[in-house]
Amino acid sequence: MPQDLSPLWLSIKTSVLATVITFFLGIAAAYWMLGYRGKGKSLIEGIFVSPLILPPTVVGFLLLMFFGKYGIAGQFLDKLGGFSVVFNWYGAAIAATVVSFPLMYRTALGAFRQIDENMILVAKTLGASQVTIFWRIMLPLSLPGVLAGTTLAFARALGEFGATLMLAGNIPGQTQTMPLAIYFAVEGGANNEAWFWSLVIMGTSLSGIVGVNIWQGIRVKGQGAKGQ
Repeated sequence: MPQDLSPLWLSIKTSVLATVITFFLGIAAAYWMLGYRGKGKSLIEGIFVSPLILPPTVVGFLLLMFFGKYGIAGQFLDKLGGFSVVFNWYGAAIAATVVSFPLMYRTALGAFRQIDENMILVAKTLGASQVTIFWRIMLPLSLPGVLAGTTLAFARALGEFGATLMLAGNIPGQTQTMPLAIYFAVEGGANNEAWFWSLVIMGTSLSGIVGVNIWQGIRVKGQGAKGQ
């Protein structure tokens, strides 16, 4: 077991923050795209899922160009007070958010599309607002899919490597997450340390997925019992 457990705490911190941001952004984007009928829908869809398709190093490079010293966001943050997300844990959180967003978005969109449109039409006929329909009908019915997307997004954020390395770097105690610790442990011949971090990541990710599956199973049984 490594004496320095900072990669664990840093990974949890960045992954939780990324998951929270992705949760709201993914649901909002999915809800918007569900009713979007304008031009360029395919292009927008492609942009939303591109972090899932592009190599992580390419995503990291684009983020570095955007948030770097001469990037649009980088210059804006610098004018706000010399703040930078490059080579600190904020950069790791941003990288994790970007790469995990497509999973949350696609899962939420799929869950929304499975809702019976007749229920929404009836609610509109009865005078329900869009906000009421979303909170009282769409979100409860799509909750299993949304929860599954949240779990997948967290697992993806937890395992992010390439984009994090490009944007945040590998600074022990500051930006070194568990995937980075595994890579550099293997590179340095510390296989036992690499095994430790690998098992921690696998255990954490699998625990989340198994927990969601158990919850969904209990929920289905409960609904079946009520229907009898």
